[in-house]
Amino acid sequence: MEGFKKFLLQGNLVQLAVAVVIGSVFAGLISAFTEGFITPLLGIFGGVPSFGDLYFEINGSRFLYGAFVDALISFLITAAILYFFVVMPLGKLMERFVKAEEAITRECPHCYTEINKKASKCAHCTSEVTPETVA
Repeated sequence: MEGFKKFLLQGNLVQLAVAVVIGSVFAGLISAFTEGFITPLLGIFGGVPSFGDLYFEINGSRFLYGAFVDALISFLITAAILYFFVVMPLGKLMERFVKAEEAITRECPHCYTEINKKASKCAHCTSEVTPETVA
């Protein structure tokens, strides 16, 4: 029972649960924004006040393509917001960390594993290496 309790209260699981809840609320927010502002704005130029009402019929079957258009617009807005406000900034932040990490490590000339530039002996193959100065 103690292991299960530890698993449930683990940081990663709690963070994932919070992310799912926030993502769900964010999706609702974007859908409301799309239906409340973007769709009517596009309707001004396209002459359609709401895409959700658009459909066509074939042999009595109704195809609600307007709901798909609303969902597509919501998806595109959500994807753009996530890309420009989450993915790009995190990518730039990760590049900085990678550059900082690259500056303090080098490849062992004998076994080709990453070692600290200050190392005089490889921790993996125990070969003697010449230490490099770290700038």
